[in-house]
Amino acid sequence: MTSQADRAREIQEQIRLILLHEWDPIGVQDEPSAQDEYDSYVGGVYRLLTDGASPEMVAEHLARIEGERMGLPSSVDRRVPVATKLCGLNVRISDGAV
Repeated sequence: MTSQADRAREIQEQIRLILLHEWDPIGVQDEPSAQDEYDSYVGGVYRLLTDGASPEMVAEHLARIEGERMGLPSSVDRRVPVATKLCGLNVRISDGAV
């Protein structure tokens, strides 16, 4: 049986991998020393997903990170596909069983 903490870590790892391999605005996915580059953004995405955010809301969040924190040109429309993938994750911690 998986504990709630284990399940939360599993979800966060799924988010981390999507950010690294699908979002990757600075192109570090193949750089071994930069595999943790986007880890600081996992928590914010996780909170959005658990709150039931739409793909558009997640895309806006990612575009805001690109523009405000990374100083990169950003486009919400370009981020919708990765946001849709993130929103497709099962972020439930438990199945409701007691």
